[in-house]
Amino acid sequence: MYFDSTYVLVLIGMAIVMFAQHRVTSTFAQFSSVETSKRITGRQAAEAILAYSNIHDVTVEHVRGNLTDHYDPRNKVLRLSDATYDSDSIAAVAVAAHECGHAVQDAQNYHFLKVRSFLAPITQIGSTIAMPMIFLGLILSWMGLVQLGILAFSLVLVFQIVTLPVEFDASKRALAILEEGGFILANETPSAKKVLNAAAFTYIAATLSTALQLLRLILISNRRRN
Repeated sequence: MYFDSTYVLVLIGMAIVMFAQHRVTSTFAQFSSVETSKRITGRQAAEAILAYSNIHDVTVEHVRGNLTDHYDPRNKVLRLSDATYDSDSIAAVAVAAHECGHAVQDAQNYHFLKVRSFLAPITQIGSTIAMPMIFLGLILSWMGLVQLGILAFSLVLVFQIVTLPVEFDASKRALAILEEGGFILANETPSAKKVLNAAAFTYIAATLSTALQLLRLILISNRRRN
């Protein structure tokens, strides 16, 4: 049976993503059982941080799911998941603060956040049409169509690369605000940092996985062209 050696790249990418997901899940679970000294919930922390940052046009809402927390810049809504909204753990407060970091970025017109918002709809289109174009091109031996598909898929990698500084900066802002605003004690900062670092690694893992998939597609295209 023919074995495509480029599948190794896919397996490596999957392994990296699975490790990152395990790390963030286990780290969040670990610090979800550790209450903050201030005994504030994720919702309370988010509202207090927004007020502390002089942001008054963002609302805090509950969203179903686990670790589905996100900030919606279009609707000015900060959504916190089941595990964060009513929890007073260090993990919950850290995640809430991170999402507040995105709200602060939005309020200050942070460049990379604006670029990511611009790329989001374009990337969605590219990710939708990329693989059908590539598969159809390979079946029909239309290498030009394959190249267009690879170009569309590369938009996903560009989006993820732009996302990295956005996420790192949000975590940096979160830790600074938590300390400066007195929302957590100094001895709780390392724990909050571990939660945010684990979450940040998931974005790194996703970027590496996409880069490996893109490399595989390029190798397949070159092999078929030769």
